[in-house]
Amino acid sequence: MTDTKHDIVDTAVAAGSFTTLVAAVGAAGLVDTLKGEGPFTVFAPSDDAFAALPAGTVDDLVKPENKAKLTEILLLHVVPGTVMAADVSGKMLDPATAGGATVHVDGTDGVTVNGAKVVTADIACTNGVIHVIDKVLLPTG
Repeated sequence: MTDTKHDIVDTAVAAGSFTTLVAAVGAAGLVDTLKGEGPFTVFAPSDDAFAALPAGTVDDLVKPENKAKLTEILLLHVVPGTVMAADVSGKMLDPATAGGATVHVDGTDGVTVNGAKVVTADIACTNGVIHVIDKVLLPTG
């Protein structure tokens, strides 16, 4: 699936399966960033991935007083540059995220990011690429 007419945010909105992610990006004040020039690689948790979190987690994170934590979590899903699935096929990488942490990308058996499976890869956008993952990445430690 390629959407070379829309940026990452508009592509996620149009897909209809990222309503929680889009709302969280808005609550964290990251919309303008992810509509920016990029390029960005976004590991986008589906609504089902957010629904799998413990009850109340998302409602708690989108509260204004938790903006810093929400931002930290969301930036864990963003890697500067464009990384396509073919770029990691057969490799293991630990790229730095937009928030400064690192994630473990394992392309040796499909592609996983910190254990979350990429279920749809290479959704190209005007300012990067989206890979859909089946879990929300959370900071460790």
